[in-house]
Amino acid sequence: MQRLRDPQHGCPWDLEQDFASIVPHTLEEAYEVADAIAMQDYPQLSGELGDLLFQVVYYAQLGREAGHFDWEQVVDGITRKLVRRHPHVFPDGNLHTPAGTLAIEADQVKQRWEEIKAEERAEKAAQPQQLSLLDDVPAALPALSRAQKLQKRAASAGFDWSEAAPVVAKLSEEMDEIREAIAEGDQQAVAEEVGDFLFCAVNLARHLKVDAETALRDGNAKFERRFRYIEDQLAQAGESIEQAGLARLDQLWDEAKRAGL
Repeated sequence: MQRLRDPQHGCPWDLEQDFASIVPHTLEEAYEVADAIAMQDYPQLSGELGDLLFQVVYYAQLGREAGHFDWEQVVDGITRKLVRRHPHVFPDGNLHTPAGTLAIEADQVKQRWEEIKAEERAEKAAQPQQLSLLDDVPAALPALSRAQKLQKRAASAGFDWSEAAPVVAKLSEEMDEIREAIAEGDQQAVAEEVGDFLFCAVNLARHLKVDAETALRDGNAKFERRFRYIEDQLAQAGESIEQAGLARLDQLWDEAKRAGL
């Protein structure tokens, strides 16, 4: 990475990059890792993880050049964080604690994890009593993932339903509000109510122990499989998808469902 960023002999493209310009590539590489895992393509996953690791190395080099931090600080920081957040594994607070020194139940691990994270957030704040629980939920997360994280954080403070049934009722209520907004012809209200509906749907997924982002990715994949089936069947019959008509398309969609696609 230092060679690539060498001012005299480095790569012109790499020399033009900065923290902000690399972010889209980092997000792309992270999604490619997720895709390889979803496809269970583990040889491909190895390469994608290398690409993702390269992003971290890139940021470390940029940080070193700017005098902010370097690779050693990045690795040391995550090592210290993991030791601090796992006192049940490292009760002495260092890497050399013998394994099995301290036994702890899974629910205690989760509780202690949240306590430690709260302590870390408070340490970052000049006035801890004014620090919001939501402050460190990244704004750049995909919307579904961020909604789930915001809800989980609020739930940790007791702001949550105790079961899924009220969430189902709330989801029905949000749909009624969408219908009202449509009837009134208020497009801004429609958009707002659809947002509320989606947020509530994420909440329902969370209560049902379903990861919303993963569920939608799977839903996207299912739609893609079935739509490709429609295209293939029409191509074999010499038909145009634009001219097939909705009834024909629905028929082929049902065939794809029956085929388990």
